[in-house]
Amino acid sequence: MKDTLFLDRDGVINVQLIGDYVKRTDELVLRDDFISSIPLLINNFKRFIIVTNQQCIAKGLCTKTDVDKVHRHLESLLLPYGMKFDAIYVCPHIAGGGCDCRKPEIGMARQAQSDFPDIDFSRSVMIGDSLTDMQFGRRAGLQTVFIGKVTDENREEIAGVSDIIIDSITHYANNL
Repeated sequence: MKDTLFLDRDGVINVQLIGDYVKRTDELVLRDDFISSIPLLINNFKRFIIVTNQQCIAKGLCTKTDVDKVHRHLESLLLPYGMKFDAIYVCPHIAGGGCDCRKPEIGMARQAQSDFPDIDFSRSVMIGDSLTDMQFGRRAGLQTVFIGKVTDENREEIAGVSDIIIDSITHYANNL
């Protein structure tokens, strides 16, 4: 069994709103491929943690309370599938703000290790859909799994920090 599965939220667990942020519970739509992967993920990981950049808070588009409500709603949607997150870490800061918690920085990984001292990063995985997710995972010493389309513009960068590149979390889960 692997240790901890770190997951980006938007684009991995739920449908990403292009040009917008999930600010309310009615905007949260779970990805079908994530739902179908849950049984295999549960059988192969002992812990589940979300690490998500949410600069919509710093931009004043929503509050930390709004994001917390979205996460409580997310957890309620996943309970019937038997999935529970051990922790959800949120960076509320704006890109370029210089904080140490915004991916690709590893402040959220450090917080997870502080909260769960038995985490073994060498036996843990980061699944995300962006270059910053992969850089975060690599810097923290996690196996990195890129979910999504690789373009000519980002191919070299993504390949440089991703251990696995696939189009769906289902493909990853089926090969555990």
